[in-house]
Amino acid sequence: MTDRASVLLDFERPILIDGGLATQCEAMGCDINHPLWSAKLLLENPQALVDAARAYLDAGAEIIATASYQASRQGLMAEGLSADEADGVLLKSVQLAIQARDEFLVDNPGIDYVPLIAASIGPWGAIRHDGSEYTGEYDTTREELLAFHCQRIAVLDDSDADLLACETIPAIEEAGVLKEVLDNVRHPAWVSFCCRDDSCISDGTRIEEAAGLFTGHPRVFAVGVNCTAPRHITTLIGRIRQAAPGKRVVAYPNSGETYRAADGSWHGSMEAVDWGEAAQEWLAAGATIVGGCCRMGPAHIGAMAASGAFTR
Repeated sequence: MTDRASVLLDFERPILIDGGLATQCEAMGCDINHPLWSAKLLLENPQALVDAARAYLDAGAEIIATASYQASRQGLMAEGLSADEADGVLLKSVQLAIQARDEFLVDNPGIDYVPLIAASIGPWGAIRHDGSEYTGEYDTTREELLAFHCQRIAVLDDSDADLLACETIPAIEEAGVLKEVLDNVRHPAWVSFCCRDDSCISDGTRIEEAAGLFTGHPRVFAVGVNCTAPRHITTLIGRIRQAAPGKRVVAYPNSGETYRAADGSWHGSMEAVDWGEAAQEWLAAGATIVGGCCRMGPAHIGAMAASGAFTR
């Protein structure tokens, strides 16, 4: 663990994280409707990723995620890269986030914290580009899941990130695979589940069972929920706290809209939420790491920062 990452173990200190990286890239005019999603920009427009990360830092985020969520050796090799080149692209995602942080620190010499870089690790379903990351309906074997996560996590664990963020995990079998893989990492990690309601992850497993897998895990410092409708978050936080005592709880919902995989679009309306009040409610419920996910941009993170709940 880096010295700056020791703040992760100060369980009393609330931490504000960023929102949807892809959301901000789209707001900046980037077309990411592609099997690689925002990782496409690692190949075509890396500066956009720096600018998007910087927007969240300027909004008050203390942890920013890399553009590696949907990046994988398989997906990048399908674009014509070699295996080594694909691994280099994963590492590039970390370097770009560090660049954004370094520029932020130069421009803000008076701040009293150093933002952390979370290496984003999406689920198997994300690389399928078929929406299965939101359902957990996988057509694969445990061995394939293990090989997939071992390879990608090994690359990112060898990077200069401060932590690993395994996120939007929809299936209990995949969670079990991650439990095994994370036994051997050097970075602290969090595991965050995609939930379909206030009691179950996407595949129908109770959140208590999923979160409970990581009780006592030596490398997983936090368990939580992300890319889930805001209306479910408070109840889920309580369930996770009971199932995984001794772990931080991380909570970063989406806007409440619904993703349609067929055309890569979002439908419905953003839930009517005062995001500053919501952040305070989630912290009061027991979360200590809070932010946003898909369809949540810098303005939403800024509202959370302005609430005063994250004073250091």
